[in-house]
Amino acid sequence: MSYPLQKHIKTSVVACIIDAERRILLTKRSIPPFYGQWVMPGGKIDHGETIHQALKREVEEEVGLQVSVDSLIDVYEHIGIGHREDHYIILYYRSTPQTFKLNTNPDELSEARWFNASQLLDLDVPPGSRHILSILYPEQLWRDFTTSGDDAECEIPGVCPIK
Repeated sequence: MSYPLQKHIKTSVVACIIDAERRILLTKRSIPPFYGQWVMPGGKIDHGETIHQALKREVEEEVGLQVSVDSLIDVYEHIGIGHREDHYIILYYRSTPQTFKLNTNPDELSEARWFNASQLLDLDVPPGSRHILSILYPEQLWRDFTTSGDDAECEIPGVCPIK
């Protein structure tokens, strides 16, 4: 007997790694979703793993850094992302680097760089990342984001901050 492939909501964690100079570490994706766009390091939580363990593991796997996990910034939902129409709940955490030597994972990323606030506006970043950057750097003139989870009010249907 064959069972249909079930779709599940995936929970991911993302590290907003900010150094003492208020620069943020962004990575350029070399795989979908968000191929060629700048995002913060992160990924799915493995079964049996705590949120903080997953965040630290993903950062180490993607950019080779050790971080401390400081505080939850926001929760964001992506619906219909990628060719499989994945549904993600993403927890964005402010993090502080404990080590500074970058070692980028070439299987997932083409580049990792530190950016100051004035460099962020012109980058190609997905809506969720742009929303988080607008919280972290409110002094920049970001496009408006809705605070509603209702698709009718979202900048992009299915991609909304959760409030």
